[in-house]
Amino acid sequence: MTTPAAGWYPDPSGQFEQRYWDGSAWSEHVVTQGNQSRAPLGAAPVQVSTPEKVIRQVQEQAGLGVPASSGSGSLLDEPVLVVNQKAKILELTNEYAVYDQQGQQLGSVVQVGQGMVRKAVRLLTSYDQFLSHKLEVRDQRGAVVMNLVRPAKLMKSRVIVSLPDGREVGQLRQENAIGKIRFAIESGGQRIGSINAENWRAWNFSIKDNTETEVARITKTWEGLAKQMFTTADNYVVQIHRRLEDPLRLLVVASALTVDTALKQDSRGLG
Repeated sequence: MTTPAAGWYPDPSGQFEQRYWDGSAWSEHVVTQGNQSRAPLGAAPVQVSTPEKVIRQVQEQAGLGVPASSGSGSLLDEPVLVVNQKAKILELTNEYAVYDQQGQQLGSVVQVGQGMVRKAVRLLTSYDQFLSHKLEVRDQRGAVVMNLVRPAKLMKSRVIVSLPDGREVGQLRQENAIGKIRFAIESGGQRIGSINAENWRAWNFSIKDNTETEVARITKTWEGLAKQMFTTADNYVVQIHRRLEDPLRLLVVASALTVDTALKQDSRGLG
């Protein structure tokens, strides 16, 4: 039998219309209705919570009460996002599941690009906090919808937000290293908003636009003493108060999905 020539063929996973065959193996490049994205073959969403747990998290722990209006069902368009980190005794790779307010999983966030040496560094030292971190935001089918890169840093973090095709949406830039942490939300070199910690431990955040009006809020939810003692997992509820236009909309979602990576790594060094 001859090996098929490189090209686009029906996706063997059935998740997308077509997947690119490079001549020897299936690639991560897929297309549906003319839109290209990336989805490693066999990549499954991170599983963390049950719908009942998520609803309790939203209504009781975050205090949102009556559910807000729903979006389109897209991770990038829901007014409430629940971000739950996968609990691990040894956290060598960050993984998060993202849900809507009713507990329906919308996708996941996965740290990528780590080799065995990098994982050993993270296990044995605290030096990993200064190295670069790359996260892929994936929808429920596994397609990448956003890339988040925190470059190597010394004191202050910066997160570069880009689309799957590599186009940069904007950046989240840490403005101070002492006291209540504050990030500028920037796009095209212009400051269009901010992320503001409400206490020095940076558990809860107010996200504001360039008029200093709050457009979203991030609330850390408590998972109980046992879980807090034996794992490093963090869980958040994100409420977006009104429909936002791009690029602010994408950068607000990126803020919610990356604030843990940008700040928790720093806490090792800051104590």
